[in-house]
Amino acid sequence: ADCRYTCHQECRSLIQLDCRQPGQCQSQLSPESTLLPPCSQNVTQTVEEEKPEPPTVQEIKQKIEKYNAKVTNCLLMKLNDDGTYTGFIKVHLKLRRPVTVPAGIRPQSIYDALKEVNLADMTDKRTSFYLPLDAIKQLHISSTTTVSEVIQGLLKKFMVVDNPQKFALFKEMRKDGQVLFQKLPLTEYPLYLRLLAGPDTDVLSFVLKENETGEVEWDAFSIPELQNFLMILDKEEKDKIQQVQRKYEKFKQRLQQTLKEARGKPG
Repeated sequence: ADCRYTCHQECRSLIQLDCRQPGQCQSQLSPESTLLPPCSQNVTQTVEEEKPEPPTVQEIKQKIEKYNAKVTNCLLMKLNDDGTYTGFIKVHLKLRRPVTVPAGIRPQSIYDALKEVNLADMTDKRTSFYLPLDAIKQLHISSTTTVSEVIQGLLKKFMVVDNPQKFALFKEMRKDGQVLFQKLPLTEYPLYLRLLAGPDTDVLSFVLKENETGEVEWDAFSIPELQNFLMILDKEEKDKIQQVQRKYEKFKQRLQQTLKEARGKPG
């Protein structure tokens, strides 16, 4: 009643107030009057957004015709008899960390791709390397292909044996001179997003990046992988320290040179 502390009824037994000056409460409010009703009665109910109805086959057909009319290359979308459709998406690989691949494996041939031969299963030896920065991979997918399947397909094409949970697919949008990134849920359909945005990659593009640290399930990593992460972080830390040291060493040299040249001069 003195400090006007307020809590919910079910939280009352958990509250321990440190009343420094007991007996000086001037208010006649009873403890019960400072209790709010239970949370379920005090929280505004969130109204669920109504999910839009899935487009009809006729609407999809019209969208595809409009999409293909804007295509400047041969990467057209095609509507199937069952209402699904196929097309192409380009994914930019912006990975800052090295990936794990099988050691001593030859590049995948057309025969391997057609026979779905998994070269990564042919050896237990592993090595790590950095993928080319901002490499672009073109994928031919279906309207039923999910983000999860796109990630797995990309890793398979590059023979990456890392856990797919380490990676996430983002959509990159440009608006008012700003570049916006949004992480896509694993159940999203990238080809449908491509269809809605049109073929212009300046409007919408897809980017494969590392998953946010807070969302990575570290239990999915093996001990050697975790040790490799620590080695990489130690190396990056040392490189950063050296960069800072070189920066201030150059500044120190310039300052000493300036003082040397200023000796004997008035002022």
